[in-house]
Amino acid sequence: MLYPALIKEIGRGARGARDMTAEQAEALFGAILDGQVPDMELGGILLSLRIKGESAEELLAFERAMQARTSHVQVPEGPRCVLLPSFNGARKQANLMPLVALLLAREGVPVLIHGRHDFDSRQSPFELLAALGLPLSANVSEASAQLASKRIASLPLASLNPGLDKLMALRPRLGVRNSGHSVAKLLDAAPGRSVRVVAVTHPEYLDSLGQALPLLTASGGRALLMRASEGEAYAHLRRRAHLVGFADGVRQDLHPADTSDIDWPLSPECEASTNARLIQALLAGEEPVPPRITEQVAALIQLARP
Repeated sequence: MLYPALIKEIGRGARGARDMTAEQAEALFGAILDGQVPDMELGGILLSLRIKGESAEELLAFERAMQARTSHVQVPEGPRCVLLPSFNGARKQANLMPLVALLLAREGVPVLIHGRHDFDSRQSPFELLAALGLPLSANVSEASAQLASKRIASLPLASLNPGLDKLMALRPRLGVRNSGHSVAKLLDAAPGRSVRVVAVTHPEYLDSLGQALPLLTASGGRALLMRASEGEAYAHLRRRAHLVGFADGVRQDLHPADTSDIDWPLSPECEASTNARLIQALLAGEEPVPPRITEQVAALIQLARP
């Protein structure tokens, strides 16, 4: 692949750049994940894509390249496995992503949490999981065993897709996120037996991923597209509900009747031990579960049904 010629096409800025063909995009992202692109050219490509933005066709091609290099977990019989990506952690408020996972597991729905953490300014979601007695599995086989016995497991991204993990690890070095962060939300560790939770922060990704997900779920896939809370895959406690399901390529609006903003207190306790105590209190019924979390869990149970 001639990287200078490619950069010349995609690196002309937001208005002048041209999109790649599906074949070019899949070959390029595959080469990136395989570590075949030299550092200078890789930096130029990633920053060009950051400025240009990925087209829906490019995003689908990147997803194909990623999936071809992703390991799979075994899902027990019954409901589909909900996949919760975690790449951010808590900054100003308690992280309730593990609460969503534990409420689903309580209902018999298997949940796999996967991701990586490299934010010095945020609390690690994996430290929070450890404080809740949910340490990272050592490998895919161990995670599969945890899903069978406890209906919940967590894995570092490096265990599922080492190339994607290395790509996302470039964020501190480049100073900005790259295409890997967008594609990682679409990772499917259990094709045909999963519900992908695609939680986005920026509104424009609701449009681009909303176009991609009908195609990605057309052959028996399922997914939930939603607004993230501090980048994590749980519903914002105050913001109006935004829950869109995709099953067999068909879009389903899963909004509750009330889709307005609500006044709900946000806990600032984001340190792992205090955050864990809050989640344990919510699970024990000592504190009420926020309505938006209840709605998200109900939507995921609906999508996970066999």
